[in-house]
Amino acid sequence: MDELVEMANWFGWKSPYNPAVVDSLPTPSFKAKGRSQLSFSTNNYLGIAASPRLKAAAIRGIEKYGVGNSDSRLLGGNLALYGELERKLARIIGKDHAILFATGYLANIGALSTLPRVGSVARAFGFTSKRDYSYAYFSDEYNHVSIREGMRLSGARRYSYRHLDLDHLEHLLRRAAESCKIIVTDGVFSQDGDIAPIPELLQLAERFNAMLYIDDAHGAGVLGASGGGVLDHFQVASDRIVYMATLSKAYGSIGGFVVAHGLVTEALRMMSPAYGFTATLPPDQAMIISTAIDVVVDEPERRRRLWENQRYFVKRMAPLDFRLVSTETAIVPVWLGEDSKTQALAAAIRAEGIHVDAIGFPAVSLRSGRLRIQMNAGHRREEIDRLVDILERNQHLASPRRRAPAARLNGKRHPAVRVPAPARVEAPFMAAK
Repeated sequence: MDELVEMANWFGWKSPYNPAVVDSLPTPSFKAKGRSQLSFSTNNYLGIAASPRLKAAAIRGIEKYGVGNSDSRLLGGNLALYGELERKLARIIGKDHAILFATGYLANIGALSTLPRVGSVARAFGFTSKRDYSYAYFSDEYNHVSIREGMRLSGARRYSYRHLDLDHLEHLLRRAAESCKIIVTDGVFSQDGDIAPIPELLQLAERFNAMLYIDDAHGAGVLGASGGGVLDHFQVASDRIVYMATLSKAYGSIGGFVVAHGLVTEALRMMSPAYGFTATLPPDQAMIISTAIDVVVDEPERRRRLWENQRYFVKRMAPLDFRLVSTETAIVPVWLGEDSKTQALAAAIRAEGIHVDAIGFPAVSLRSGRLRIQMNAGHRREEIDRLVDILERNQHLASPRRRAPAARLNGKRHPAVRVPAPARVEAPFMAAK
């Protein structure tokens, strides 16, 4: 308690961050203190969370099962609908096996902390391996905190490579003595909005007999011709890939899942405390998620509107003095640098009824502040124009233009990352499989 009291006195018994209380959730419009607002910082990219189809699924689920599942799926809580949902999630990625977690954060904690420890747990049941195995993680420095926490809990050796620097990753893979290597990356990086070079990462995984773990929280449901995420975007597949994604962003619900070879998912099912030692998703949420998957497939116009809005915003921002960190995804961060400028610009925008997230340390490095602009299928052109107009009037806060650090592959700017072409909406991914 002594340290907590000392910190509280230093902060003046005030929270360093006090989030605003809202009356409704962004769709992207919402209300706060009775006032209408418009969000450019919601993860509800497709507006699915307020879909009538999802609301109807929630009502059906509550009427049939009640409001919660009080048991672990390893005990009395394993309703058949969870297995059906896992098979449906696996099909999105073109696989046969998936495992569902209560949240995306738990999925990363559970999977990454468990993979290097499966053998240790099995030895408690009498298993004896033919040789000693040692594990190491190779993680992009910008990976989400849930990834870092999961790796730390595993006890395995951890290597960090510079953001999207495949030369540095290759150097680390070559020098590492561990026998089991796991490359870990976000699919879409949440604070920068850039896309990981999945095909080249997979090539490195093949060369060094490694696994490739992908957290596609901000790509699932959004990227790819039919919303299948980064694997759909790049059209890659491999048994080396462990694919993880959340269900609380584009899919508008709650939960996380891992799709992988059946040996991986079943090992996690039996060995991961984050799966077996906790209650699972409420049944109504499982029914909502199943419906959300159908909405993504059945209503491609949502993705089409999202990418039309993204391209329009990028085009409108081009003449302004602001530097855009990335223009590849629905996350289009506006660089400010100093936190004071970031907070000042966010306040100016909020004063005119538009909410944007001001991102600063420790979410990003010191003096790397930015507004995380997240485009949405529900934005109208005139609303985007309003935001750009406010930014134009506040250009005095812009940092001098400079090129963002280029991702590098064999000494050259990374060639694989490309802007999605959402106008090309093809046959549904699941139907094709």
